Amino acid sequence: MPASSLVDLRQLRLNDARALLEHGGQRLPDDQTDATQFLQTVIDQLSELSLKDPLTGLSNRRYFQSIVLREIEMVARSGESALLLMLDIDHFKTVNDQHGHPAGDAVLQVVAKTLAGCVRPMDTVARFGGEEFVIILPSCQGQYGQQVAERIREAVSALKIQLNSGVTLRITISIGGAFAPRWVRSTSELWVDRADIELYRAKSEGRNRVCIEAQPVLAVSAEEKHLLFGPLSLGDPAWIESIANDGSTGSSGSVMNRMN
Repeated sequence: MPASSLVDLRQLRLNDARALLEHGGQRLPDDQTDATQFLQTVIDQLSELSLKDPLTGLSNRRYFQSIVLREIEMVARSGESALLLMLDIDHFKTVNDQHGHPAGDAVLQVVAKTLAGCVRPMDTVARFGGEEFVIILPSCQGQYGQQVAERIREAVSALKIQLNSGVTLRITISIGGAFAPRWVRSTSELWVDRADIELYRAKSEGRNRVCIEAQPVLAVSAEEKHLLFGPLSLGDPAWIESIANDGSTGSSGSVMNRMN
């Protein structure tokens, strides 16, 4: 029996799903389309929508978590450098308090568009939560990562955000970054925590600045590194990072109560 004959659209309550997709700018095929194809389109578009932040259009935290795990695996296998940037809009609470939440939303949307325009197609930009964003830069050497972060900081500080009230806002952003430890299967929590510590340092040192953890220098060749650590790290996905992080500083937890 064909799969399409098992589906009767008249028995499915799809109005809410269709309304959600239409609100998200998705286009559904006509109801007269083959039932299986129609349902597959609905499922695919709902899956895509679930990975996007509805306000900014960027990837959301759920998508970021899947990408960061994939990147850690890639770094562990290949030894390629990868940089994680955490970005926080300075004094964002003041924007909401003085101009209202619609103004805050406008700021988030403009900043999100600016971030997306400063990176490569291969990079991942996501909204982490609130006024905080994250960027994953694969195949990223130290100097390039610093340049990208500074370019982002300068682009945001140059923005003139026009509100409906006629007020023009100028904002800044603080950025912290950390490299994934090469040849080691670390965890996403450790990597995020290390970038978070650098973000806190950027905030505490005056905001509107970039603080990136120094990239570890390999003391042995990539081939030697793989022979030394590769077989051992296979047994434990959270193998002790300090053994092979080449002197980088780890962390014991997320930085709490970050200054706005």
